[in-house]
Amino acid sequence: MRLRNIPGAKETVAGHSACIQEASVPAGSWQTIFGNARPIHIEIGMGKGQFITTLAERHPEINYIGIERYDSVLIRALEKLDARETPLPNLRFIRMDAANICSVFSGEEVAHIYLNFSDPWPKDRHAKRRLTSAEFLKRYDRILAPDGQIEFKTDNTDLFSFSLEQAEQAGWKVIGCTWDLHRDTAMNERNVMTEYEERFSAQGNPICKMIISRP
Repeated sequence: MRLRNIPGAKETVAGHSACIQEASVPAGSWQTIFGNARPIHIEIGMGKGQFITTLAERHPEINYIGIERYDSVLIRALEKLDARETPLPNLRFIRMDAANICSVFSGEEVAHIYLNFSDPWPKDRHAKRRLTSAEFLKRYDRILAPDGQIEFKTDNTDLFSFSLEQAEQAGWKVIGCTWDLHRDTAMNERNVMTEYEERFSAQGNPICKMIISRP
C-alpha cells in the first residue's frame, strides 16, 4: 500500500516535543528522558497511535514509546496527542526503522513489546523483514527484561502461522494463543483495539493473537 505524502509532516514530526529523534537517544537513556524509573512498554509499527495512546491514558504508572518509520503516519498520532485536553507525560514517539532498535534501547531496558498488524512482507525473500521473524526476535531478546513479554496481533493467518513457527524455533515460549481473539473470552479481556483491528473486525475478519516470553 502506497502512503500518501503529507506536506510538512517531516518538519512537524522533527519539531514535536513528544517525538524523540533517533540520533539523540543513546541506549539506556529512557529513564532520563521520562524522568523516572517506571517500566517501559513499546509498540513497534504503531501506525496512527490509537492503541498506544489508549494504553498510556489507562496506565500512567507505565512509560510508553511508539515506534513508527513513516512521517506521514506518525504525524496522525501526534495530532491525536495534541487534540487531547490533558497531556500524557508517560508517552513518547520515535521515528525510526525497527531494524535499528538495539541502538536506542539497552539490554533489559524494555518490559513489554507490542506488535500490531505488522506488514506481512508476503514474498519469501522478504521474510527477514517481518517483525516476528527470527532475526527480529534476536533483537527483542537483547532489549527485553528477563520476565518481559511480546504480544502480537494480526488478521493475516499466514503471517500468524509463520510467527508461531518462528517463535517456537527460536526457543520462545508461547504463553497465549488464539485464532479468533474477539471470541476468546480470556484472551480478549481488557483488549485494546487498533484502528486496523476495528476495521478488519467490522469486515468479519477473525483477529489472531499470540503472547510469547522466554522459557
